[in-house]
Amino acid sequence: MKIMTSVLVILLFTFVTACNKKQTQLQTVGSKSSEGTPVETKAPNVNYKPAFAGQTRISGVKTKTPLATKVLTDNLKKPWGIVPLPDGRLLITQKEGTLIIADVSGNLSSEISGLPKVNDSGQGGLLDITLDPNYSQNRMLYWTFSENTKQGNLTSVAKGRLAKDEKTVENAQVIYRATPAYDSDKHYGGRILFDKTGNLIFSTGERSDIETRPQAQSLTSALGKIIRITVNGEPATGNPFANNPKVRPELYSYGHRNVQGLAFHPETGDLWENEFGARGGDEVNRIIAGKNYGWPIITYGIEYDGNTIGEGKTEAEGMEQPVYYWDPVVSPSGMIFYSNGNISEWENNLFIGGLSSMHIIRLIIKNNKVVGEERLLADEKERFRDVAQGKDGSLYAITDSGRLYRISKK
Repeated sequence: MKIMTSVLVILLFTFVTACNKKQTQLQTVGSKSSEGTPVETKAPNVNYKPAFAGQTRISGVKTKTPLATKVLTDNLKKPWGIVPLPDGRLLITQKEGTLIIADVSGNLSSEISGLPKVNDSGQGGLLDITLDPNYSQNRMLYWTFSENTKQGNLTSVAKGRLAKDEKTVENAQVIYRATPAYDSDKHYGGRILFDKTGNLIFSTGERSDIETRPQAQSLTSALGKIIRITVNGEPATGNPFANNPKVRPELYSYGHRNVQGLAFHPETGDLWENEFGARGGDEVNRIIAGKNYGWPIITYGIEYDGNTIGEGKTEAEGMEQPVYYWDPVVSPSGMIFYSNGNISEWENNLFIGGLSSMHIIRLIIKNNKVVGEERLLADEKERFRDVAQGKDGSLYAITDSGRLYRISKK
């Protein structure tokens, strides 16, 4: 009897140990899915049929590299954009209208002033920021913000020089205003970056309301667009509509809802973006100059009240399909492609801050198709506004609550 009892104890111990081992192997820092199954388990808002296999709910993946996650500070004030400085520190915009610099230990500078006044109501405020390609020599900054005008508010682009004492921005001036202005506190877009030709690319929203939605399809409006300009605010040479007198020459692509993510693929050089849907229909797109991305004519989302948007179409001739979409939404914000870092399995992967979804999205992209998705830091329950790759190869992320995270290789 004792022998049989001992055998049963050993078998039970072996079974429990095996189960625990299996469970441990399925867990990755911040990851919320099992390998091979889609990370999204909730029912979609509407059963629209994808245009092609893998356009949504792709198989889940997991980072195998051991990761370390650290909150460097929680003292930021509604951060919106983050960009690494040449010395490895991080320049961060704060929604109410100031800049701040964080070092990689989380120590914060004093707030940097001197920027034009922002309208920080609703989704507005000081938005994204980028460095001049020759920043080490000229210390020039370029940023987006929501600005009040007599006609209403709008998305504006400004530039200025960061003073050597890093306390102010000198000679700040607005170089572009995305007209028409409109009285709304939503959908400013606002991501900005330099392309390889030294011109600025930035995004605008269509200002959310039903009456402004058609502006996304209008080629005489700057709303719901990706726009390409010079550092002086003029239309950049080589823009797709430059020779068409009936179209704004600064327009690069159109038919967008609210673009809060822009990034260049490190190998192909292609421009990618993400944008918000309504209820469902958040998108990732590969941008081709001059193309129409469909909003509000086609979408994989529905109205917040449950009705269809327009005719409820997901495809139309002459309109581009998203490379990937989510339903329910993730509310995608700032994004980067990870490149030449110390986590080799992340090479050329796309990382996106998720707001309502409260996690960082990792997408594996091959041949312009998404082939894997992972959710990172989901247990933190934070709204991730923007992500950046540091000079040290770590991934840095800011949240609406004021946190700065570092995700690095252990």
